Amino acid sequence: MKAIYCDVCRNQIPEIIINRTFFPVGHFEICEECRDNLESAVKNTVREKKPFDYAWFDDLKMKVLEQAVDKGHIESPKRR
Repeated sequence: MKAIYCDVCRNQIPEIIINRTFFPVGHFEICEECRDNLESAVKNTVREKKPFDYAWFDDLKMKVLEQAVDKGHIESPKRR
């Protein structure tokens, strides 16, 4: 069996179930926790974007993921 590691946090992903415990995003493979962090990191920016554009959204997610891979974690937004 192949072991898959999250590209962001570099932890092994146990029990690989696509779109449940393992999420392919672009050319990255991320775990559930990192996917949740990614969604919360882009949430406020997406809410303010009018009109919404899927190409812009995909670019934003990839930009956040590329920065996260370099840092080893996804920057969570500061709560107000």
